[in-house]
Amino acid sequence: MTKKPIILGIETSCDETAASIIQDDECGIPKILSNIVSSQFDVHKEFGGVVPELAARSHVEKIDLITNEAIKKSGININDIDAVAATAGPGLIVCLSVGLNFAKAFSLSLNKPFIAINHLEGHALSPKLNFKIDYPYLLLLISGGHSQYLSVNGLGNYERLGTTIDDALGEAFDKTAKLLGIEFPGGPKIEELAKKGDPKKFKLPKPILNKGGCNLSFAGLKTAVLKITKNINSEKEKYDLAASFQSTIEEILYEKTKIAFKEFCKKSKKNKNIFVIAGGVAANKGIRKKLEILGNKNNFQIIFPELNLCGDNAAMIAMVGLEKFKLNKFDNLDFKANPRWPLDKNAKFLKGAGVKL
Repeated sequence: MTKKPIILGIETSCDETAASIIQDDECGIPKILSNIVSSQFDVHKEFGGVVPELAARSHVEKIDLITNEAIKKSGININDIDAVAATAGPGLIVCLSVGLNFAKAFSLSLNKPFIAINHLEGHALSPKLNFKIDYPYLLLLISGGHSQYLSVNGLGNYERLGTTIDDALGEAFDKTAKLLGIEFPGGPKIEELAKKGDPKKFKLPKPILNKGGCNLSFAGLKTAVLKITKNINSEKEKYDLAASFQSTIEEILYEKTKIAFKEFCKKSKKNKNIFVIAGGVAANKGIRKKLEILGNKNNFQIIFPELNLCGDNAAMIAMVGLEKFKLNKFDNLDFKANPRWPLDKNAKFLKGAGVKL
């Protein structure tokens, strides 16, 4: 029996130090042999956000330990590794450099191929760790740094249909949480507070809801939250604002996804289309439920990564590395970190005041 390739994945794009070992199973679905993630919540919580220099220092301190733990937990011998894949962008340059340089040195020491991975491609293909999915499919990528609708046409082949013109959705969640006095990282806790509040208490704006196709905007929503928090005097009002924010986000994504469905269907010839929601914010249960309802109404099969694979992790990086390994797509050791590495290189830059939609 031919040995299935084994890939080591390394991820250090922001504030998670992660390493993973994966290998195809007999059905051709990547099997996660280990997936170790070390978060830095305690390092950054007193600052209310990620401090790049502290994040990079933590990566340096942990990367060797985390990688050794991943190899040990996988049960493989270090020499069984066939290639080393690492996130090369986008992300914080000082953080990317730690994992990238470590992976290069590791691959060199084993005399095995090195593969540079786009972090966003890891999220885009992450459901393939649990499902067999055929191309093309529609993707909503929602995380702390990115919010995009993309047509995923194949490995390395993406067409952006829409993007945020200002803040990413995860950033909007985190900043709203901070305004409500929730300790970093507060974004995931908004949904919990929302369960105790009235979603109709505060009327919040839905920027560019009726224009701009399936492009998104969250900066105006965040500003509205800031104004309201200055007049909040009780815990009940805090819960109401969290509920109103959660509900508004769900409504924005519902309406914008309807537009994305139409755009995607113009290009897809499939009878049953697939809609993947990935990235850290894809763990939000309210958003999941709302988009599942919409998908069912429009003949789209809805797929989410497992909850532990929504946030940053190295299994998704190793998985893309495995796909590239099969095609002999390797990279040189002089490959540089790219903090701004888009999936669709032909898409226009849409960000900042005065953007024309």
